[in-house]
Amino acid sequence: MTVRPASTPFVFDTEFDASGVVVQASAWQPTRRAYAVAEVEALLAQARQEAREAALAESESLQAMALSAIGEALAAAVPALTRVARAHREQSAELALAAARVVAASALDRFPAGPLQAALEALGQEIDASPRMVVRTGGLDESTRARIERLCADAGFSGVVAFRDEPGLPPASFQLEWADGRAEFEPEAAFARMREALHSALAGEAGHAETLIDTSLEGRP
Repeated sequence: MTVRPASTPFVFDTEFDASGVVVQASAWQPTRRAYAVAEVEALLAQARQEAREAALAESESLQAMALSAIGEALAAAVPALTRVARAHREQSAELALAAARVVAASALDRFPAGPLQAALEALGQEIDASPRMVVRTGGLDESTRARIERLCADAGFSGVVAFRDEPGLPPASFQLEWADGRAEFEPEAAFARMREALHSALAGEAGHAETLIDTSLEGRP
């Protein structure tokens, strides 16, 4: 049984040649047992700096991981948020359209000739040279005819106004016919075109644009 020594008391790792010249110096250095105050403070400062750099590196790594996780969460939530925003826009638009319809119905009950007046004012330059214009609407009594004739005159029309009573037309609806064109208005059809334009605009935001119908008064030659 061989017992290894606990330590090697003498190690000669310096090599000399035959003439006594050092060929390889020893790398052995004695272990320091004591340090000066300045050396201790320098070592402490170095240790603090190394610890600070290590903490900053770990913090930056954690920050990068957190930002990556946030980005992944946002990317996963974008489709749902897009659907919610689209549904909100659609519902808001429908609510606004319903409110506008109620207000318009009340206004048409109080001023049934309002749409006809607006049409005559918009078509003034188109009808002023026409010798004759046919007005088709419902509820044509003498006062209504006189009011329409005044509206035509105010719009610049100096020709003959011919009236055709159409009891089947809804309130405030009318049809205008002159030599070069025709125009009509019907509240339900106007709201249907508004709804179609609204849906087309919302589809356009989603990348599926359709032809917009942006007027409730059509003039057709």
